[in-house]
Amino acid sequence: MAIDWPNLTFAYMPTNGYLVVEYAEGVWGTPEVRTEPYIPLHIAASCLHYGQEAFEGLKAFTTRDGRVVLFRPEQNARRMALSAERLCMAPVPEELFISVCVQAVQANREFVPPYGTGASLYIRPLLIGTEPTVGVKASDTYMFIVLVTPVGPYYKDGFRPVEAAVLAGYDRAAPYGTGRAKTGGNYAASLLPSHLGKEQGYPIILFTDPAEHKYVDEFGTSNFMGITHDGVYKTPSSSSILKSVTNDSLQILAADMGLPVVSAPIAVSDLGQFAEVGACGTAAVITPISAVHHGDVVYRFGAADTAGPVLTELFGRLQGIQYGDLPDTHGWLLDVDAAVPVAE
Repeated sequence: MAIDWPNLTFAYMPTNGYLVVEYAEGVWGTPEVRTEPYIPLHIAASCLHYGQEAFEGLKAFTTRDGRVVLFRPEQNARRMALSAERLCMAPVPEELFISVCVQAVQANREFVPPYGTGASLYIRPLLIGTEPTVGVKASDTYMFIVLVTPVGPYYKDGFRPVEAAVLAGYDRAAPYGTGRAKTGGNYAASLLPSHLGKEQGYPIILFTDPAEHKYVDEFGTSNFMGITHDGVYKTPSSSSILKSVTNDSLQILAADMGLPVVSAPIAVSDLGQFAEVGACGTAAVITPISAVHHGDVVYRFGAADTAGPVLTELFGRLQGIQYGDLPDTHGWLLDVDAAVPVAE
């Protein structure tokens, strides 16, 4: 199949297959490759009725020197374990998580976009409860799935500023709920406000804290980060937002650049402190935000059509490491050909 690598969108494309590992009687089984893009699932499975589902997102890249690498997969493994704990699910051991991701990439090697195309191979690990139950209880059986698909930019215009809005009356998670877990329910809660926002011309929605609705929480698809007018990298501290691997990486790179890094509550009314604002996550890396609309108030950040200098530098440094254009001084890249699969 001929693939137009430079013009890929962020959408699913069929590949050779995916990896599956099943859990029963307290033990994870052996990973196996499956090619049929459907799974046998009981109609009473706990994931369908009680939301026992967690997922992750990471990428594989072809580097300048021809290697295929994963970016910080151990961080995704640890975050999935935290999600599993919150949802009362069997955690996937870190070694197994990484090994299955590697094997999924190796089984679909020809779908890893070539260096220089700006595309990558998106990796979606998925953990679901499979035990049939009509009573509310945690499943005793689970399925861990890793599928992959080649993708282009998350937003069609790529690294260009967009405007965001805060919509009153909607939360993505409860104050002591599952906001820190990467689970489908949080994203389901964001779908309606995101749809309404797009109808009003805003491609991205900013959620406030679910307790007082006074503080910045996160965007519908990614973390909030910003550069203050006095050059501080600042991101919200909140118990109801997802810990982003991309945000963590950008904080480390910001410190490398000599920028102070602060994680603290950010009042919506204090958004004027920022010279640059970005929505950061695996899919888009950084989406520059040129304005946030909050009722009748509009907070603007830099130029409407050009990303600010610090976000541009951070974006370039992170992508440079991922594609092998810059040295991997923090040891973030895992070469899939050097990784050793978990022994059967």
